[in-house]
Amino acid sequence: MKRIFEIDPWKLTSHTFNKEDKRLQESMTSIGNEYMGLRGNFEEGYSGDSLKGTYYAGVWFPDKTRVGWWKNGYPDYFGKTLNAPSFIDLGITINGTKLDLAVNKISDFELTLDMHQGLLTRSFIYEGGDVRVKFEFTRFLSVVIRQAALIKVKATVLSGSAKIAVASGLNGRVYNEDSNYEEGFWDALGEDAGARSIQLRTKANNFGTPQFTVLLKESMRENNEKVEGTVKTAAGQLSESFTYDLGEGESFELEKDVIVVTSRDVADAEQAAEAQKLMDQLQAKSFDQNLADHEAVWAKRWESCDVAIDGDPDAQQGIRFNILQLFMTYYGQDPRLNIGPKGFTGEKYGGATYWDTEAFIIPMYLAVAPKEVTHALLEYRHEQLPGAFHNARQQGLKGALFPMVTFNGIECHNEWEITFEEIHRNADIPFAIYQYTRYTGDDSYVKDEGMDVLVSTARFWADRVHFSKRKGKYMIHGVTGPNEYENNVNNNWFTNTMARWLLSYTLERWPLADEAAKKRLQVSDDELAKWQDIVDRMYLPEDKELGIFVQNDTYLDKDLRPVSSIPADQLPLNQHWSWDKILRSPFIKQADVLQGIYFLNDRYTKEQKEKNFDFYEPMTVHESSLSASIHAILAAELGKQEKAMDLYKRTARLDLDNYNNDTSDGLHITSMSGSWLAIVQGFAGMRYNEDGVSFAPFLPKGWTRYSFKINYRGRILAVEVADKVKISLLSGADLTVKVWDQEVALKEGQTKCLKD
Repeated sequence: MKRIFEIDPWKLTSHTFNKEDKRLQESMTSIGNEYMGLRGNFEEGYSGDSLKGTYYAGVWFPDKTRVGWWKNGYPDYFGKTLNAPSFIDLGITINGTKLDLAVNKISDFELTLDMHQGLLTRSFIYEGGDVRVKFEFTRFLSVVIRQAALIKVKATVLSGSAKIAVASGLNGRVYNEDSNYEEGFWDALGEDAGARSIQLRTKANNFGTPQFTVLLKESMRENNEKVEGTVKTAAGQLSESFTYDLGEGESFELEKDVIVVTSRDVADAEQAAEAQKLMDQLQAKSFDQNLADHEAVWAKRWESCDVAIDGDPDAQQGIRFNILQLFMTYYGQDPRLNIGPKGFTGEKYGGATYWDTEAFIIPMYLAVAPKEVTHALLEYRHEQLPGAFHNARQQGLKGALFPMVTFNGIECHNEWEITFEEIHRNADIPFAIYQYTRYTGDDSYVKDEGMDVLVSTARFWADRVHFSKRKGKYMIHGVTGPNEYENNVNNNWFTNTMARWLLSYTLERWPLADEAAKKRLQVSDDELAKWQDIVDRMYLPEDKELGIFVQNDTYLDKDLRPVSSIPADQLPLNQHWSWDKILRSPFIKQADVLQGIYFLNDRYTKEQKEKNFDFYEPMTVHESSLSASIHAILAAELGKQEKAMDLYKRTARLDLDNYNNDTSDGLHITSMSGSWLAIVQGFAGMRYNEDGVSFAPFLPKGWTRYSFKINYRGRILAVEVADKVKISLLSGADLTVKVWDQEVALKEGQTKCLKD
């Protein structure tokens, strides 16, 4: 664990600049607006160790993966998000000395990410011997004009005199840190000094995936009036210079407005005109007016999604940080987009889409964002069904296989045990349809487009299973479950359980499908009978003596021992042990059997949940960011309140406290919903089904109160838990909810108090 920011309910603030923590700081102060985002790099540049990263949503590159041990069905490429042309550059010199915090002497450093609206500010005093200059930087990415970035620098001479030169840059000479042989992925198309713009295109590829063109445009202002400096250009670069001669007490304030447009939305030939139109819209208002508009949107979001905690400022900061980063990454504005594990904060995992979205993000977004946001995520997968059919054909199988990693529906992950074996995703992703339908009460999607997904994945599972004549059961061999610290196992309980669920749910919903869907899909009676036979005779490994579901066929033959037996200096395992040693060990990366119990919670008894939790949790190292929240929810349900709280802290402050010593690579965006789930589904015990919503709250030790809101089937509910529980129906039709075992009937505007 390492904490570099002070505790504050609405801010991340540091008054210390430590060079060894620079990458960690950059990750934690990343900002985005769903359209684009960037790490917390310094505008003036930094010559020390740093990961400079700017990312545009949906812009990616297929990096070839062909190797000498090529296997049939292997993906042709690894899809990766690109470090995109940078727009924050404001190179500065003071009396000829370059401003560079890696080498300069400074004082009074302050860096703050304001979580109210994702506003990043930084200030410090440059100590130049005979001159002292205070610098203040402010930036945000607008959620009103999503193509817009606003950056401001103010310099005030505190003593002496200073000739300060500022070079505002647009820089297309950027590289991915994970690129092969330091190759670049961008070709310069042109620079327009008069328009203050550059245009670039991703390199051509041999895989038939689109190239992306981007245009960056800047315009500078002082006191809200446009100013023009001296412009220089080079291939893929533009620099505009300004010079200020200042005496003691004098200052300047320079604003940099940036517009970024991409070929995802605007044709190459039209980008310059569109960028100018957007710039005019942006500059019709001042920096402060644009910020006020931006803040108003965020205020509305926080009104619906905030979780307030009294008595534990660490926990309060953690949950708000996670919600901020999630909503800066995705808010359903574009159904072509999804949520990558690192969002806009780093290159790791390629920036692609994983099953994390359906398993961890959707349960939260259903409750705190408009219904259309989740619907957009469902549309995203439906639009990529052609790629899923391709993936199944590559494996010689029928139906559709959703990818483990993708930008366009085509599998683009280059690890064998993931690409071919971690197929549980093909039930986890359709599980979102089940969650959406149960929570919203809207079955229009599952009857139509959703049925395409269910039937297509059911056909895959019916082909992927095999029948064991010896045991008279259907089995699934050669898989990797959620616990990626075991590969190529037979009959992973979670995979078999979720495949069985998918077939069962499809059978249940098929008679209710729209006629158009039935005509489109042409499911035969023989198919239905086969699916039912698999459901009836699926092998689910179980040890009745222990009273547990067995993770896979050979798991109990391992050297079973708890994580507490591992010397502390050997954790995290993935940073200390060989892969071979990890695979042979009993240690579990993340919830596996317990993930299935969480998904299908109402199908298991409390005794089953408890025995499985008590068996598996002690062997779980939680080295996946997705792990702690699931364990926290189940621990809370089982009355293990202290354990639930420990696990909540891990998920809420995973990045802020750098639990797994890997936050410098980027934030764990798709696990951030886990902190909300741990509070709402864990501590407050929220559950829902076709019949309604219920709560079983408790107040964690050390907390004096917590509260949150959910939107449920057109109503807004407010829940407050303290010495009593208050349930309020803020808006919407009459609703009866269950709190513990009590039915509570609510009318609009009504609040009821209960005590356990």
